[in-house]
Amino acid sequence: MSNFPTNGPRNTDQPVRDFFDRYYQNRVEYTASEVDAVLGFFDKRGFSETSSSSIAATLLRQAKTDGVGTFKLLDTLKGLDDTQLSALVTEILNFSRIKSSVLGYRDPNTANFFEARNIIS
Repeated sequence: MSNFPTNGPRNTDQPVRDFFDRYYQNRVEYTASEVDAVLGFFDKRGFSETSSSSIAATLLRQAKTDGVGTFKLLDTLKGLDDTQLSALVTEILNFSRIKSSVLGYRDPNTANFFEARNIIS
């Protein structure tokens, strides 16, 4: 009788399910001090809580990918003013997003129309 399958639930496909449930999720771990430091850095500079956590997650993941220490990254960012920091954060977020969805900022028109009128096409 042991050659016949039982009618009860069989869980032989559980390892396959576990593999595909985690297939697109890279597991990356950070220490609590790293996460708190990055969150505090952006909170202190006036970013909202949601923005801070989103930027922190992206920066931590990129730092881990590039092999850069979190605190070394924060020391580098401390030297930037608010405009430079916003531009850098925009570039980092754009780099980690799909190409059809990018963030941007408006560049003022710097064309000098006095000189432009003298150009002959």
